[in-house]
Amino acid sequence: MSKVQEAKEKLKGSIAPVITPFKQDESLDLDTFKSLINWQIESGSHGVSVTGTSGEPSSLTVEERELVMETAIQTINGRVPFAPGTGSVNFNEALRLTKAAQEMGADAAMVIVPYYNKPSQHALYTHYKTIADAVDIPIVVYNIPGRTGVNLEVKTLARLVEDCPNIIGAKESNKDFEHVNRVLLNCGRDFKLFSGIELLCYPMLTIGGAGSISATANVAPAQVAEMHNAWMEGNTERALELHYELMPLNDVLFKDTNPAPVKAALGMMGKIEPVLRKPMALPTQELQDEIRDVLKSYNILPEGISAN
Repeated sequence: MSKVQEAKEKLKGSIAPVITPFKQDESLDLDTFKSLINWQIESGSHGVSVTGTSGEPSSLTVEERELVMETAIQTINGRVPFAPGTGSVNFNEALRLTKAAQEMGADAAMVIVPYYNKPSQHALYTHYKTIADAVDIPIVVYNIPGRTGVNLEVKTLARLVEDCPNIIGAKESNKDFEHVNRVLLNCGRDFKLFSGIELLCYPMLTIGGAGSISATANVAPAQVAEMHNAWMEGNTERALELHYELMPLNDVLFKDTNPAPVKAALGMMGKIEPVLRKPMALPTQELQDEIRDVLKSYNILPEGISAN
């Protein structure tokens, strides 16, 4: 079986975009990182991604990103698929990181639309085509216009899929549900479409999506995985029930810029030191109090911490 076909079969369900934990001095906390990955797998997540938006990649050096990826793949040890984020605003960095993911043996590389520069559709095509031609690893395009400043249009993505056999899917963090419908219409029903918008994780499954890469999985991995399990088992009623059950948690985790609320929540849960690298910072105390109240309602906080 080819790498592309293998990735198409393996990548599905809840792929958890694990955060990058830091110590109080903002250095990498790799021991905690390993614990988070093990917790994700034990909780039923169907795959792991790192150094995507939730992993604060723009606050990491290229060497740190490579170290985080290497630590992740060693910790996973083949238990679930691994699709690290390898994109960058800098083309050469994106190419280096994607090649590194290939050399490490990752199942796929998730490559974000270059942010800040706002490249044209022609430039985006050239960017992705050049990377895809330089590697054999399957690629999942990451379209998140709210953070990159540009939307990868359906016609551009469809052209890339036609011209690049190793571009197998997309993480769509696009609130335009018409757009994501047209992605599958134009890229093919076997295209691996993942939701990056929490409230669209369930609706995306109903139109033929493959799963989600949802920041909420950092906080409630078992529940997010269960929603996908229920759907794959044909229990649509249970999947829909979980979709609505998760909505208040989804909402509160995005009242500030991701991953600030997620890291605050994980700190309350005793999973990490709640530290972000500047210019990011923890949410206001008012929002932290709201996050804590929501976590209490889900019985997520461990005993002795819920009252803090």
